[in-house]
Amino acid sequence: MEATLPNCPKCDSEYTYEDGVSYICPMCNYEWTANGEETANADNTVIKDVNGVELNDGDTVTVVKDLKVKGSSNAIKQGTKVKGIKLVDPEDGHDIDCKIPGFGQIGLKSSVVKKINK
Repeated sequence: MEATLPNCPKCDSEYTYEDGVSYICPMCNYEWTANGEETANADNTVIKDVNGVELNDGDTVTVVKDLKVKGSSNAIKQGTKVKGIKLVDPEDGHDIDCKIPGFGQIGLKSSVVKKINK
């Protein structure tokens, strides 16, 4: 008999999958454990932008200064709008994963972005 996985508590999607001790929803990128806690907030780390405003998954931010990109002759220009960020465990100081048009999937540091209020 095959065990059924729970629907996503955030968007009620049935397409959840198990990753170690966590459940993940590929539809809204929500992660939680079997006891209902969000895995992203398990370590209580708060990631803040350049102005000290708390960032969350899915926020829209702008880049506050020109950024050189390794392996590219182009730079990410100041004022570039980045939609739908995903907060991750810091790797070399990069704690945001996002897609930037013309560059693709890239990691950014929270210290070089500013949250846009909706």
